[in-house]
Amino acid sequence: MDYPKLSRDILPLVGGGENISSFTNCMTRLRLEIIDPSRVDVDAIKKLDGVMGVVDGDQLQVVVGPGHAQRLRDAFAAESGQQGTAPVDADDEAPLNAAADLRALQTKNTQKVKARQKTGVHSLFRHIGNIFIPIIPGFIACGLIVAIANVWKLIAPGVALNPWFLAFAALGSIVVGALNLLVGYNTAKEFGGTPVLGLIAGAVSYMPALAGIPASKAADGTAIAAQPLVLPLFGELKPALGGIIGVIVTAWLFTVIEKWVRTRVPAWLDLFVVPVVTVLVGAAVCILVIMPIAGLLMQGINWVLIDFALERGGVIGGYLLSSLFLPLVMLGIHQGLTPIHAQLIADHGFTQLLPVLAMAGAGEVGMAIAIYVKTKSTRLKSIIRAALPIGVLGVGEPLIYGVSLPLFYPLITACLGGGFGGAFVAYGIQATGGFGAGALGLSGVLMTAVITNGQWLWYVGGLLIAYVMGFVLTYFFGFKEHMVERLS
Repeated sequence: MDYPKLSRDILPLVGGGENISSFTNCMTRLRLEIIDPSRVDVDAIKKLDGVMGVVDGDQLQVVVGPGHAQRLRDAFAAESGQQGTAPVDADDEAPLNAAADLRALQTKNTQKVKARQKTGVHSLFRHIGNIFIPIIPGFIACGLIVAIANVWKLIAPGVALNPWFLAFAALGSIVVGALNLLVGYNTAKEFGGTPVLGLIAGAVSYMPALAGIPASKAADGTAIAAQPLVLPLFGELKPALGGIIGVIVTAWLFTVIEKWVRTRVPAWLDLFVVPVVTVLVGAAVCILVIMPIAGLLMQGINWVLIDFALERGGVIGGYLLSSLFLPLVMLGIHQGLTPIHAQLIADHGFTQLLPVLAMAGAGEVGMAIAIYVKTKSTRLKSIIRAALPIGVLGVGEPLIYGVSLPLFYPLITACLGGGFGGAFVAYGIQATGGFGAGALGLSGVLMTAVITNGQWLWYVGGLLIAYVMGFVLTYFFGFKEHMVERLS
């Protein structure tokens, strides 16, 4: 793909650089914030070589596929001079360009779903996605380093005593150790504040001083009692109370305070007054209000998703979680789980939830294979051939929007089939005492590399079960040949 040329082709079709307030990218898309949508020629962008589809919603999203989005973003920054932010009868069917056909179907059905995603809730989850998407490459890098270190220790147990190995293994903990700072920085950037103040906001709730003064002994041996920080109603404070959710709220509050103060002080005092008032007021509200409330919220979410759904619900909870995940993706609210995954990784070194939810995508793969085997439609076969490989690697949008959603019933059997894989993984979590994904950003077979505690066979077993059950349910109950007409 010629990224500079594609960037030059896109620019005039979106009204030029002056019509773009900001842009960034995710794993598969160049995301543009457009000032005047009436100046955008969506149909012309769809026809550009290399463009798989366009989603025209709160953002203009140009779909180019995994591996291309980051490179296109970099080329677009250079070209624009701006910096990004972070049919049933086979005789009637001519062989079609699979990628072109897939992108047409995917774009049409994506737009139908996204058109309903204009509420404040969807806007909130979009902001959350924008905060975490820039951090995902770091999660992947550090997660794979941890995986390499674990395999290395299995092959050569004595290496764990080598200081150079310990330094190498420590690289894998960098993102988790700095997660609160990264989230605070990105939150301030997302909401229009000063990023470094967001970084400070991310550090407030993690200050060691919030633990109070520990118990100790005086020089004469007299015991000195601990002096914790105690809040009325909420009890004792401790560092990291409220977790990542608290960091997001605090960093957002910092931007609100910063903007409010800036409009009320003269320009010559701005540099001195705005930062100190922002930090003092924001930190006070964080410690006295946000931390305890966010702590209660995190406890509630953790109880529902982990303690109740997985640890008590077991196979039933795992089945329900994985079978209901695809609808969450289609509704655009799955990004709301990202802070939960990140907090679980920060607290425990892995998220138990992610391997269970990943089985939903495996059900889609089984569904697609069943339809490929059963259908006589060369068009549908070509669509599946184009979408299936990246579906196996964990990128499910082409299969969802290009195959299962327009056919509808296969979407149901894919969800049900994925549920069996989720149930198996949930059983494995109970049976082994716990494992999960040590990094975000990987799904499908690629997640195998970051499954913790050496329990990757449980995850692979779940994938195989979801493939098989998605195939069986779709082949016998979910697909009839007349459904191909819905692709027209």
